[in-house]
Amino acid sequence: MRFLLDRGFPIPSPAALGQIGYGYVRAIERFATGHRIPIVKFKKGESKELRAGPYLEQAEREGRFGVVMIGVAQEKTSAWRGFRQGGSDSHPHFCYRRMSLFPNHFYIYIRDREFGRAFIKTVAYAPYAIWIYLNGHEWAKRQAAKRAIGFQALDNGFRCVEDPDQLQGICETLCWRDVERFWEYWQSRLPSPLTAADRDRGYGYRLSIRQMELSDTRVFERPDHVRHWFELTLRDQLALGRPDNVQIVFARKLTTRTPGRFRTRIIDDGAEPQLQAYYKHSKVKQYLKQGRALRTETTINDPNDFGVGRTLNPTNWLALTRIGHHVNERLMAAQLAACDCAPDSTTLHQVVSPSTHDSLKAPALRFGEHRVMALLSCLCSYRHPFAGLTNKSLREPLATLIPGYSARQMTYDLRRLRRKGLIRRVPATQRYELTDHGRRIAVFFTNTYTRILNPSLTELDPTLPDDIAQRSPLARAWRALEKALDQRITDAALKTT
Repeated sequence: MRFLLDRGFPIPSPAALGQIGYGYVRAIERFATGHRIPIVKFKKGESKELRAGPYLEQAEREGRFGVVMIGVAQEKTSAWRGFRQGGSDSHPHFCYRRMSLFPNHFYIYIRDREFGRAFIKTVAYAPYAIWIYLNGHEWAKRQAAKRAIGFQALDNGFRCVEDPDQLQGICETLCWRDVERFWEYWQSRLPSPLTAADRDRGYGYRLSIRQMELSDTRVFERPDHVRHWFELTLRDQLALGRPDNVQIVFARKLTTRTPGRFRTRIIDDGAEPQLQAYYKHSKVKQYLKQGRALRTETTINDPNDFGVGRTLNPTNWLALTRIGHHVNERLMAAQLAACDCAPDSTTLHQVVSPSTHDSLKAPALRFGEHRVMALLSCLCSYRHPFAGLTNKSLREPLATLIPGYSARQMTYDLRRLRRKGLIRRVPATQRYELTDHGRRIAVFFTNTYTRILNPSLTELDPTLPDDIAQRSPLARAWRALEKALDQRITDAALKTT
C-alpha cells in the first residue's frame, strides 16, 4: 500500500497494481520490437531449453551478445491480490494477501559476455519476482576462452583442457559478486516494473540463493571403462546397501523430529541409470555424462536445510559451496574406497582371528559365519559414510536378516568392530564412523561371500541335474576333475587275487 501511495495513486487499489503490470508487459513488447528480439509462446510440456537453443546457437555463430529471445509461459506463482474491505465508495478500503495464480511469465534468454548462456524469468504481477539462472560451467568456458586456454566442451562441463590447474583456479574464483555484477548490468538495460523514482525511494531487489548446484566430473579415457565401473557400483548398492531403505544424511544430524525426506533411489529408466540420494529439499545425483564421464551433482534447493541463510552474500556463498563439494567428495571417496577392497594376508588374518587392541580382546570376525556376514553386509550401506551409525541404525537392518537380534548383541558386535578398526567412535557421542579400512573389509567379505562362495557351492552341488550343470563352466570343470580323479584312483589300484 505504501508503494502504491508513493507512486501517486490516491487509493491503493488492486486496479493500480493492474496498471503497473500492464505497463510492464507493454514495455517488454516495445523492448523486443525495438531490438528485433523474437517473442516465442511456449507450449505446454515443451522443453524451454531446447526451444531457446537455436537462438542462442545463432548468436554464438554470429558473435552477438545480448538478449536473443523472449519466451512466454503460463505458470503458477504466488502474487498479491487485493480485496475490498469496507469503506465508502468514494474512499474504499482494501486488504492484500498472497495467493497462487497462473499468470504469464517472461523468459529473457541472454548471451552474456561473462556468463555465456543465461536467462532471467520475470512476471508482471506484484511483487514482480525475478529469477536469475546462471551456469558456472559456461562462465568458466568464457573465462578460459579469454585467456586462450584450449579446451573441449562436454555439454555442461569440460571433456579435456590444456591446463587443468589453471582452469581449476578459474573455477575457484567464481563468487557471489560475479552474480551481483550480472544482475546490476542487466537490470540497467532491461524493462522493469520499478521506475528510477521507485529506486530512489528505496524500492528495489535483494538477491537470494534459491538453488545452488555443485558438481564433480571425472572423465575417463575409455568410455567403456566408466560405464563398467558405474554399473558395478550400482549393482553393489542394489545387492549390498538396499538403497530403497537407506536414509542418507548429508553430514547433518538426523533425529525422529527432523522434517523432510531421506532416501536413496537407483533409477534405471532407459540406457542411462542414475543414483539419487535425498536430504530434505536437497539431493545428490550421480550419472554418466555423454557416456564418457561420471558426473556427481549436489543440488541445494533450500539453504535452510543446512542452517545457512538465503541472502546472496560472501558468508552464505562460501558455506554452500563448501557443503556441496564436501558431499560430492564423500560420496566419491566411499565408492573409490570400495574399489580397492582386497586386503593383504596379514590384515585378513587379523580380522578373521582373535586379536588384542589396547590390551583388550578383539573377538574374531570369521568369514562365512552367518552373523558376521549379515553384520558386514549391513555395513556396506551408503547410509553410513554420510550419517555414521548407531546401535539402533545398524541393528534395524540387521534384525531383518537375523530375527530376534537384540540391542545387547549389537553392543557386542559394535565393540568387536571397533577393536578390529572397522569403525571408530565419534568423540562425546554414541555415534560411530565407518573407517576406510572397515568399508574395504565389509565390501570384500560380502562380495566374496555373495558373488563367489555361494554361487560356486550351488554349482558344485553333486545333486545338481546334469542338464543344468552342463550350462555352468565351473560345474563342468569340477565334474570333469572328479571323473579324472576317480579314473586315476582306479588305474592306480592293485589287482587282488
